[in-house]
Amino acid sequence: MPNPDFSNLKAMFVNCTLKRSPALSHTEGLMKLSQNIMKAEGVAVDTLRLVDHDVAVGIYPDMKEYGWESDEWPELFKRIFEADILVLGTPIWLGERSSEATKLIERLYGMSGMLNDKGQYLYYGKVGGCVITGNEDGAKHCAMGILYALQHLGYSIPPQADCGWLGEIGPGPSYLDKESNARENNFTNRNTTFMTYNLMHLAALLKQANGYPAYGNSRKDWDTGARWNFENPEYR
Repeated sequence: MPNPDFSNLKAMFVNCTLKRSPALSHTEGLMKLSQNIMKAEGVAVDTLRLVDHDVAVGIYPDMKEYGWESDEWPELFKRIFEADILVLGTPIWLGERSSEATKLIERLYGMSGMLNDKGQYLYYGKVGGCVITGNEDGAKHCAMGILYALQHLGYSIPPQADCGWLGEIGPGPSYLDKESNARENNFTNRNTTFMTYNLMHLAALLKQANGYPAYGNSRKDWDTGARWNFENPEYR
């Protein structure tokens, strides 16, 4: 059986570290494992650190219209939306995703009322995953919240759509520190690889199918009266 062809896919990796470039980011270190696999499979990969950009807090497409002097989000969103795959990376702070990760999700949410050319919500047909690193528990908790948010907006989530690395609880070596030996961690390496291929497989399937059929899920059709097989129950 020939290997699948992923060369028509684009992926965006958004690192939600709190450290501005060029500061060392352990989250970026783990994200690069996934990026390198995608590049080797012919996927066009784009990356950015959200904290490097002047992105306003808010839930509207352009916060300059709501009192903010500047907001780079509209330009960044174009890069993110071009991608078939979105991978959100975050460190863990106090058991939660970073504030930058929350801001990214909120800004994505601010665009989610827009529709695609089928009348579906904008993110239908796109695929999401996440990468988590830290020195405290909470990787599954963070992934749970991130992946829920992405699917609620319209992203599709494949099996094993998250990966992570946790050091010792409390102060200790982080992912890129040599003494952590994290690069040799079989569990993390396996999950990162499986996540990456599952993201590519689902994105390729959706792209080949031109996304989801609009039957039963088009907001535009619903607003113009379509109800498909929905009927309000009669209560007696």
